[in-house]
Order: sequence, then structure tokens, then C-alpha cells
Amino acid sequence: MHPPETTTKMASVRFMVTPTKIDDIPGLSDTSPDLSSRSSSRVRFSSRESVPETSRSEPMSEMSGATTSLATVALDPPSDRTSHPQDVTEDDGHKKARNAYLNNSNYEEGDEYFDKNLALFETPQMGTFMGVYLPCLQNIFGVILFLRLTWVVGTAGVLQAFAIVLICCCCTMLTAISMSAIATNGVVPAGGSYFMISRALGPEFGGAVGLCFYLGTTFAAAMYILGAIEIFLVYIVPRAAIFRSDDALKESAAMLNNMRVYGTAFLVLMVLVVFIGVRYVNKFASLFLACVIVSILAIYAGAIKSSFAPPHFPVCMLGNRTLSSRHIDVCSKTKESNNMTVPSKLWGFFCNSSQFFNVTCDEYFVHNNVTSIQGIPGLASGIITENLWGNYLPKGEIIEKPSAKSSDVLGSLNHEYVLVDITTSFTLLVGIFFPSVTGIMAGSNRSGDLKDAQKSIPIGTILAILTTSFVYLSNVVLFGACIEGVVLRDKFGDAVKGNLVVGTLSWPSPWVIVIGSFFSTCGAGLQSLTGAPRLLQAIAKDNIIPFLRVFGHSKANGEPTWALLLTAAIAELGILIASLDLVAPILSMFFLMCYLFVNLACALQTLLRTPNWRPRFRYYHWALSFMGMSICLALMFISSWYYAIVAMVIAGMIYKYIEYQGAEKEWGDGIRGLSLSAARFALLRLEEGPPHTKNWRPQLLVLLKLDEDLHVKHPRLLTFASQLKAGKGLTIVGSVIVGNFLENYGEALAAEQTIKHLMEAEKVKGFCQLVVAAKLREGISHLIQSCGLGGMKHNTVVMGWPNGWRQSEDARAWKTFIGTVRVTTAAHLALLVAKNISFFPSNVEQFSEGNIDVWWIVHDGGMLMLLPFLLKQHKVWRKCSIRIFTVAQLEDNSIQMKKDLATFLYHLRIEAEVEVVEMHDSDISAYTYERTLMMEQRSQMLRHMRLSKTERDREAQLVKDRNSMLRLTSIGSDEDEETETYQEKVHMTWTKDKYMASRGQKAKSMEGFQDLLNMRPDQSNVRRMHTAVKLNEVIVNKSHEAKLVLLNMPGPPRNPEGDENYMEFLEVLTEGLERVLLVRGGGSEVITIYS
Repeated sequence: MHPPETTTKMASVRFMVTPTKIDDIPGLSDTSPDLSSRSSSRVRFSSRESVPETSRSEPMSEMSGATTSLATVALDPPSDRTSHPQDVTEDDGHKKARNAYLNNSNYEEGDEYFDKNLALFETPQMGTFMGVYLPCLQNIFGVILFLRLTWVVGTAGVLQAFAIVLICCCCTMLTAISMSAIATNGVVPAGGSYFMISRALGPEFGGAVGLCFYLGTTFAAAMYILGAIEIFLVYIVPRAAIFRSDDALKESAAMLNNMRVYGTAFLVLMVLVVFIGVRYVNKFASLFLACVIVSILAIYAGAIKSSFAPPHFPVCMLGNRTLSSRHIDVCSKTKESNNMTVPSKLWGFFCNSSQFFNVTCDEYFVHNNVTSIQGIPGLASGIITENLWGNYLPKGEIIEKPSAKSSDVLGSLNHEYVLVDITTSFTLLVGIFFPSVTGIMAGSNRSGDLKDAQKSIPIGTILAILTTSFVYLSNVVLFGACIEGVVLRDKFGDAVKGNLVVGTLSWPSPWVIVIGSFFSTCGAGLQSLTGAPRLLQAIAKDNIIPFLRVFGHSKANGEPTWALLLTAAIAELGILIASLDLVAPILSMFFLMCYLFVNLACALQTLLRTPNWRPRFRYYHWALSFMGMSICLALMFISSWYYAIVAMVIAGMIYKYIEYQGAEKEWGDGIRGLSLSAARFALLRLEEGPPHTKNWRPQLLVLLKLDEDLHVKHPRLLTFASQLKAGKGLTIVGSVIVGNFLENYGEALAAEQTIKHLMEAEKVKGFCQLVVAAKLREGISHLIQSCGLGGMKHNTVVMGWPNGWRQSEDARAWKTFIGTVRVTTAAHLALLVAKNISFFPSNVEQFSEGNIDVWWIVHDGGMLMLLPFLLKQHKVWRKCSIRIFTVAQLEDNSIQMKKDLATFLYHLRIEAEVEVVEMHDSDISAYTYERTLMMEQRSQMLRHMRLSKTERDREAQLVKDRNSMLRLTSIGSDEDEETETYQEKVHMTWTKDKYMASRGQKAKSMEGFQDLLNMRPDQSNVRRMHTAVKLNEVIVNKSHEAKLVLLNMPGPPRNPEGDENYMEFLEVLTEGLERVLLVRGGGSEVITIYS
């Protein structure tokens, strides 16, 4: 019987509660609310709008084996159950808060997702031993222990092999400590290691690490399959080989082809097993683990037995060279047959005839005796003293016993010798051995099934690593103490009649190890092929890597079919390599990358003091994580520097791809703290002093106007800003909403989102700043004053011209414009006013030809020179040419001025065509009394260009530097009284005479300036209009076809009554021009002739 439906308002989480008997839940009274028990059903989280009240049954693949590799368990649907969901509805607002404990909130339409570890709502039963310890043991113990550890000990020697094992075990132990810190930092999410890592690192690092983890697991499947094939073909059924060769040197190539054929067949068979019934893989997991444990116990039993009764495995030696016993009948040159001494098979291998003694034989064979030594001397033999030191050999060398007697004769290379099949080195052995310590994350992969994940994962994982480390280290010592060195270095057991070397030590029979290792490697391969597709499916369902989205789909029972096919294809690449020794370093790289990032995340979160980083694991310290990260990085480059670079490039490319696509997920990663710390450090560095002229670049504050619907009126302003910046420097996009902040907060957020979407569309990289103010002018003033942070503040304001201001009945628009100009001037900021902004080109338009015309009337610190150069860096303006027009008085030497200006531009490294326009003094009187390079000052600067080279370089810059210290003084502005006193404070690196001369020049200018101020308003206005008309005639005549015209913008009048005349002046000045950019400098030099 079901309780009545209830509807509750909650914070945007849809609970679909499936009722069950309350008695099934331990610890709850009869009055407790209905929660589902683990045995029948569970609380579900869903994003569906409505759920029909019908019974729903979902199939399941049982993922409940004791040992599951990687993310096998975490992502499976629940077991068959019938549920009667009831809707619990709530508000749709605040969607971000809807899944505090859900791992994945981005599901495909129609998918049901059941979180397998809602720790607050489930009661999983698995403890530390079954849930973490045993799975870790099975995944850590693997093919390398049985097939390669003896060879590693023989090649590197006991001491170096002990060091290799110890370094690798320390790496995994330190990583496990970091994993324990992550596991004890809050509720452990279901989904295994990938979920733990990605939620700690964030989408970018999480995706990169997840894929590295996936590739490592996939190549591990290939390695296990190759190991199983090697056991099968070399030790179980050697006659099953398809390809054979009598030549010893070509035999290895034939063996590789056998590995490829059988490996592919095994892979297809295993994929079919995983595809048809993954439940059987997990049911047999316990059997595979039992095989591993029995095999290891057999090794210890054999080592103990060897101390008093060593097994009989004779090794045939010719001098100090090891002979293969595969084709030898007796270990001697002759043998007794029918009471006659006849040549043995060995004689036939080294001599021309196997029937007669009086034949030519190999020189080394003649001068050395054939002897037999014990392959397993035993624990009490003292053989460990010979095996302490390494014996690295190049490929094709004969394996020799250094302490045996031998004649110093070279002899010929014979295929009956035991040869080295691969060039060995310490770094190679590290890469080959490291996969045998991976698998430490198997316990955390079962986090959804653990009773107390925060307790079980640290204890179980660390105990498993301690156990396996003890087994590896003790086996290194036991192998060195029990087995003859030449047998240890014999990778395939040729000297002991083709037996598995570790099997010769085991008790009661070598077949215990052979059969046990075969089944355990097959099982490990199946586990990897089961876990890797689910790991890829988890990454795909997170939707942080769009092109992997197809692999998130699964068939009806939840099996990730497409992910399984991709995993099989990648594993086939590993099998085609065909050599266990070459595949092992590849997967070492990917696992080391994964472990490196785990340690990095923990160390950073501690060092950056992330508030949410509060792990309960008491033995964690950031220094351990840092040490683990350093060891991982060192091991990567020790084992194979080129594989290390490839792995890092792959991880880096994935990271940049996710960053470029824009990860929609926000998991509250700890890496963001690193960005904040770096930004803070950089901002503090920028505060140390003002930027040098050579480092000056326009840091823009773009003022946008919004209409009544909160849409941007002139989006082309953003387009122009993106063309001017080309993605470099600071861009702040600001706007003002008139009203009360408390009432208009929602509108401000909506407008901010609109502007951000527009910025994204126009590819403007920057920040958005919205201000709610009672008056528009106040809001703009606040923006200009307060935008930016520390040294990252704007130095240039970009705004649009108030179109149609003459026809507007409301004068506030153009009054606001003039007010903005005044505020910008007062703040000593540069100002760019774009007129006819709607005619400016978009980012997809490209001018194939045309000119950017600069009318250099007033020296503005070099803004007019710098802006066209910056615009030409963008593809839209790249093919345009720069033309610079300068105005000369009739008494000036126009030819010389043009030559001097061209020289000046040459030193500025700006390619431009120069043209001098002559005008009468009265035609430009409105510009005369601004601080300009015209007349005395400009002529003086250009005269300096004609000095000797040394003086010219120095003096030209000094004149510009002096002028840069003088603030722009506009006609009738409030600053004219201060100008003379301000100039007296200027002390540059020039002489006193020059300084006095410049003061005299300025005094003359100031007299004329006072005359202008004493004019009656009508006379002043007439002169201004005359200037505007005359200049406009000249500009339109020269630049009517220009793609863009840049003009100096005079300052506004001191008296507000003249504001309308000022607007008329600018309107007349720019009439008849299609695209105009009015430029007003900020009072500082922005361009220099020096590098």
C-alpha cells in the first residue's frame, strides 16, 4: 500500500521517492519519512518534468564482483526493481543548487541516471577488506611479477632492482596518501577515481587526467593480453606457434608475428565476453585473485624449500657462456652409445659434422669445456653475492657467468647460446616494471559500494600497497638469493628447458605458476576491457569533451557499446606492437601522468589554502604530495623521455581543447585558486610603477548604450574594440542603467548577460561592468573612476558619437557626451570617439585596399600614430595603407617638414605616406593654442631630426618627452591657470639653456592664449566655425575615399554655455566623412623611437 502523494517546495531538486516498508530501514522509527532501502529501491534524482505513475523495470548488468578494475562498478544502472515513483515538485529557479550530491547533471534526453553512492540515502555493505583491499591486490599484482621481475633482478642486480621497486612503490604510496586526502575531503562521489580526481581538479584537468587514465587502462588490457599469449606460446603450448624460424636472429621476429595473430584473436574473444555478459567477468574475479595469491604463496614455499632441498634444474655452460637446453640431449661434447663414445647433439651444433670427431669445430667450442651448474642453488648457497650487481647488455650479446673459467677466444655466434633479446638499461627496466605497481585506484573505483568510503579507501589502499611492496621487495631478494644469475637474465627460460624462470623456484611444481599466471593475466585483461569503456562513458557523459559525446551512449542493459569498440581498437594498436617490453612503458606514461596530477591537485589546494580543502586524513602533508609529483615526473623522464613528452603533449592538447570549447561544468576545482594567486601576484607587480612608453598599449573602457529592451544600441563599438585590441591587453565593457539598484538589480543581471553574449559573439576577451545609478552622467563618471583593479586599469575610453543630437528635443544626450569628455580629460585618460559607428566594418569584412588617413594637427602623445598601426594588425584593416597629413603655415618650409616627418616615422618603425597641407594661420586658429607640435614646438622637434645622428636620436625623443609632461590645455578649459606653474616643475635630462628657451617660447604662446580668452564670445565662435569649415574642406578633399579618418579632438570649452557651439564645431569638422575616429590624448607619450 502506498502513501498519499505529497507536493513539497524545495530548492530545485526533484526527488522521486519510491516507497518501501519502513521496517526495512534500520534505525528509523515508524514515524520516519518514507525512504527506500538498498534492498528494494532508492531515492532518485531526476531532471524530468513529470514521471508517469507506472511500474518501471530496468535491466542491469551485475557489477558486484569483489574486484573490479577502474570505473567498472560506478556507472552501471541499478538492479532489476519495480518502482512506483511519486512526483515531488518544486520551483524551477536556482537550478545550480539542485544536485548537491549528484555527480553528473548533464544527461541526454530520455536517460535515467541513478546515482550509485548517495551516501546520505544508501546503506552499502562492503567493508575495507572486500571492497578495497582485495580489489587493489588483484589489480596491482600482475603479469610483470611473473614474467619480468626475475629478468629485472638478473639484469639490474639485487641492489638496483631493489631501488627500482622501492622508487615505484614510493611513488604509488605517496599518490595513495594524496588520494586518501581527496577521499576524506567530503562525501566521496560514486563513479570511482575519475570522479574523485575530476571534481578536485576541475573540468580541464579532469578531462585530461581522465583520458590519460583511460588510455593507460586500455593499454594495460593490451599488455595483459600480450602477457597471456607469451605464457601460452612459450610455456604452455610452444607447438601452437604459427610462424617459426630456424635462424636465432629471426626467431624473435617470428615470435612477434605469433603474438600479433594470437593477441588479436584473444582480444576479439575477450571483447565478445565483455559484450555478451560482463556479469560473468565479475563473478570470476574472485577466482582470478585466488590464482594470483596461490602463485605468490608457491614462490615463497619454493624459496623456503630451496634452502634445504633445492629443485634440480641444471644449466649447461660452454666455458662461461650459457647454452640453450631446448635442443640439447646431454650437457657434454660426447655421449656413450652402445659402449662407444660418439659426438653429442651439442657437437653437431658447433662442428661441421655430428658423426665424426676429426672435423672443424668452432674455436671457442674447442678451447672451452662444457659444464653443468645448478640453476637454483637455493637460499643457503650464497649466490646472492654474485647477483648484487647489474649486468646490462646490448641486444644480441651472449649471457655469460662472470665467475666461470673461460679461454679468451672469441668464437662465432651460435644460435644455441642464450642471447639478449633487447638492449637493457636502468631506465628501460624502470619503464617495464612500473605497470606492476599500478592499480592502486581499484578500491576507490568501488566507492559507491562501500559502507564508509572515507575510512575504507585510505586504509584499504595503503594496506594493499604495503602488502604488494613487501611482496615485490622480498621477491627481489629471494630471486637474487636462490636463482643463478644466468638463469635470472634468461628472459624466456631457454637455459632451464623452456620453463618459466619464476616457476623453477616455485613449489610444488612450475605449472602452479604457469597456470595461475595465465588465468590471472586473462582475468586482468578482462577487467581492463570492462573498466576502460565505462571510464570513457563517464567522461563522455560529463560532456566536457564534445567529440566524445557519442561514446556516452549505451545499449539497453547499460553496456557502453561504442566505448567498448573504441577501447578494443586502441588495445589492438598495443597488440600490434606485440612486445610486452615496448607496451609497458607506454601505459607507464599515462598512469604516471594521472598520478602526477592527483599529487599536484592536493599540493596546490593545500599551498593555496583553499577554504573547502579540509581532508580528515591525518597523515597527509603537502610536502608528501609535492614529493610524489616530483617522483612521478622523474620516473616519466627516466623511463622514456620521448614517451613522456608525447604523454604531456596529449594531456596539454586535451586541456587546451576543453578550455577552448569552454567547459560548461563547474565543479569548484582547486586549480582556480592557482589562477587567483597568479593574478594577485601579477597585479601587485603592476602596481610597482607606471608603464614605460614602450610598454604602453590602449587598455580600453568601452561605453555602451542600452535601449529600453536592454539591447546594445551600437554593437559595432565592440567590433571596433576587438579589431583595435586583437585579443591583447585589457578590455572593460561598461554600461549604465538609470534607476535604483535595489529595484533594478534583475535588469542589471539581464543586461550583463546580454553584453557578455555579444562580447562572445564579437570575440572580445575582457570584462563586463554594469552600474546602476540615479543619473546617467553619474554612472558614467563612476565607471571611468572605478573600473579596473590595481595596475589593470583602463587608460583609454571608447564611446560613440551622439547621432542626431541636433534633431533631438532632449539635450541630455549631447550634454552627457560633453560631460563624459570632461571627466575623461580630468582623469588624464585618452578618448576615442567613433562617429558613424554603424558604417564601421564587421570582423568578417576585409578591406582589400584603401587608406587609413591620419590628420596630425595636434600632437597627442603619439596616439594618432599608434592607433592605425594597431588596427593594421587585424585582418580587416591589414591591407590598408596609412597616410599621415600634417598642416603647415604658409611661412613653414613644407618640403623640409615632409622630409623631417618621414624621418621621424622611419625611426618609429611605422610605414606611412606623408603629405603636408598648407593653410593660412587664421584658418586653424582654433587649434593654435592647444599644446601642439605645430609652429614653434613641432617645427623645433622636426628641426632636431636634421642634427647629427647621435644628437637627432637623443634630442627628438627629449622634445617629445618634455611635451609628454605637459597636460593638454584646451581652449577655455579650467586648467589654463595651472599650466605655467606645472611646466616649471618639469625637469628632464636637457640643459638649463634649453629649459629657459622653452619657457620663453611658452610665454609667447600664453600671451596669444590670453588674447583669445579676452575675445567676445561671438568672435571666438566665429573663429572656431571658420577653422572647422576650412579644415573640413581640406579633409574631405583629401580623404573622402578613405576607409577611416583619424582626427584630433579639441577639448571642450571651459564655459558650459559654449557646449552647443563645441558640438557644432565637431559636427562641421567631420561632415561628409563616412567613418571618423576622433582622438584625444591622455597627456602622456604612448610611442617612442627607442626599442
